[in-house]
Amino acid sequence: MAKSITAKDLSAKSDEELNAFIQETTSSLLDNRFQNHTNRLDDTSRIGKLRRDLARAFTVRAGRAKAKG
Repeated sequence: MAKSITAKDLSAKSDEELNAFIQETTSSLLDNRFQNHTNRLDDTSRIGKLRRDLARAFTVRAGRAKAKG
């Protein structure tokens, strides 16, 4: 995930792909937080980017749940 993902790209994913993306991003965020805490993370802006990607994914998932009723 070198580049930030857009909401349009997330909307195109299926529910299973979206859930997999959320799990992968959450795991990556946790790893980056640990690396930052131990001073091994070179690009600290990556944490913010991952948080925004995760928030976008949660927003798309919530929108789908609301649309389903």
